[in-house]
Amino acid sequence: QVQLVESGGGLVQAGGSLRLSCTASGRTFSTYAMGWFRQAPGKEREFVAAMSVTGRNTYYADSVKGRFTIHRDTAKNTVYLQMNSLKPEDTAVYSCAADLYGSGSGAARAYDYWGQGTQVTVSS
Repeated sequence: QVQLVESGGGLVQAGGSLRLSCTASGRTFSTYAMGWFRQAPGKEREFVAAMSVTGRNTYYADSVKGRFTIHRDTAKNTVYLQMNSLKPEDTAVYSCAADLYGSGSGAARAYDYWGQGTQVTVSS
């Protein structure tokens, strides 16, 4: 079992930055890959970023590449999503997820546990 709790969402102007945090508990944090997904109103959930178990490999959606960075702090059982140069189209509920058996994936079905989500709103 893994419990995930996100924080750090909020309202920011276009061009601004936010850092989301996802703190895990339960199974040892260093044994599974992590990902971030987002869902805007009326849209399908979409992949944002993922990181392998070791943290050596990272993956990003084309829409956020160069602006967002995923990283993990094993000592704090936390994965972060640093979001820079935010755009109004980044507005969504952002959720973190744990992939217990894979190496980090862009497919939501690969993930076994999900957080409740945190709202990010980017104003123009």
